[in-house]
Amino acid sequence: MKSDIISRRSFFKQALAFSAVSAIPSFWIPKANAASVASRMSANDKVRVAFIGIGNRGADISQRMFKTGLCEVVALCDVDMGAPHTQKIISMFPDVPRFQDFRQMFDKMADKIDAVTVCTPDHSHFPITIEAMAHGKHVYVEKPMARTFQEVELMMRAEKKFGVVTQMGNQGHSEANYFQFKAWKEAGLIKDVTAITAHMNNPRRWHGWNPNIKHLPMGEPVSESLDWDTWLGVRPYHEYNHDYHLGQWRCWYDFGMGTLGDWGAHLLDTAHEFLDLGLPNEINPLYLKDHNPFFYPMSSTILFKFPERNNMPAVDVTWYDGLDNIPAVPENYGTSEVDPNIPAVNGGKLQLVNLNPGKEIYTKTLTFKGGSHGSTLSVIPDKIAKEMNPVLPEYGKSPSDHYANFLLACQGKEKTRSPFSVAGPLSQVFCLGVLAQRLNRKLVFDRESKQISNDPIANQMLIGEQPRKGWEQYYKI
Repeated sequence: MKSDIISRRSFFKQALAFSAVSAIPSFWIPKANAASVASRMSANDKVRVAFIGIGNRGADISQRMFKTGLCEVVALCDVDMGAPHTQKIISMFPDVPRFQDFRQMFDKMADKIDAVTVCTPDHSHFPITIEAMAHGKHVYVEKPMARTFQEVELMMRAEKKFGVVTQMGNQGHSEANYFQFKAWKEAGLIKDVTAITAHMNNPRRWHGWNPNIKHLPMGEPVSESLDWDTWLGVRPYHEYNHDYHLGQWRCWYDFGMGTLGDWGAHLLDTAHEFLDLGLPNEINPLYLKDHNPFFYPMSSTILFKFPERNNMPAVDVTWYDGLDNIPAVPENYGTSEVDPNIPAVNGGKLQLVNLNPGKEIYTKTLTFKGGSHGSTLSVIPDKIAKEMNPVLPEYGKSPSDHYANFLLACQGKEKTRSPFSVAGPLSQVFCLGVLAQRLNRKLVFDRESKQISNDPIANQMLIGEQPRKGWEQYYKI
């Protein structure tokens, strides 16, 4: 075991055990407390940011954060500093200190960092974010917040305890769709929603693996530049295989959250927040193509049932993914073209296959058609839309994009639009959906106790497996 991992145990020696979903973390903070440490920044100071995960998507976010002009880059961290995909950010900041292990970075530079970005695989969001918050650092973390229901729960509680600024990276929450949905809901145009259909049926970040596999991939040699042990983090040990690395980790239950975790926050975030959906009381996998114990189905249809709340009717949200799993759309739906609001991945383009990623929102009187990310809603059919155009509620332009919003919030000038208190329950919806996918059975969920009432095995999986030896401190002592 690495000596630096051993030395880190003292950092967490006053933590409470993380043995249940209801556990509340309590960390020892080296200097004063997190809330006071986090509040010392001047409103005019540039935010000193450490980028954690600087390849692929992490490279894009690092550049966008830096281009705001609101931050100073003080550290770079990635488990593979020798990989081709990390070189662009390294070349942009050649004199900035580099680390392969985020724990070593905090050991050496905690007093020089105000905030971090976490752009790593889903399974590593939790330990990095907890470590940063325990040091009083503001956190921008990619979606979904974490891999398990319990990890998200603890991150929300840590946000409150440490008083830091948080932002989940669903960029549409700072674009036109956010402000339009909010204005239309407040004006009473969007009301009495009874059903939502959300769909992602494009061949993006997906594989052609055999669903009849009987075991996980065999081990392969690890690149000398890759710190595989730190990449694994809290997860049980797996021998390295190239099909775990880069974007492929998303497809495995052991590391990622599948298409639902990848796209759900871009399609359902505004409806979830402004309709006050909270957590579902039933999650039912209606269709799972090529279900197996190792990786996500090639196609999925999942029904989430949300109860009546705050004088609003119950809502059925049906999720569709997979190339051959195209949902029916309303009559007079119109055309479906490639959505310009969806960012390219690694220089590639989103391919349109039958139906654009998006959503349909059904109310008792109107039907709305929407896209992904920042795409705005429209009323369908066009005839009704044209009649309503003169009376549609107006909405303002975003004062800041998602990255500037985070940095301005660190300076005390704005509040983040997707803090953990908002993004956490949304991420937990996806965690419940993933459990239903993995187990291939209906789950009944108690929203008050946050427990699965009809399936003891699924209920235990809200917490997940024991963390790997050397990483227990993030959950318990």
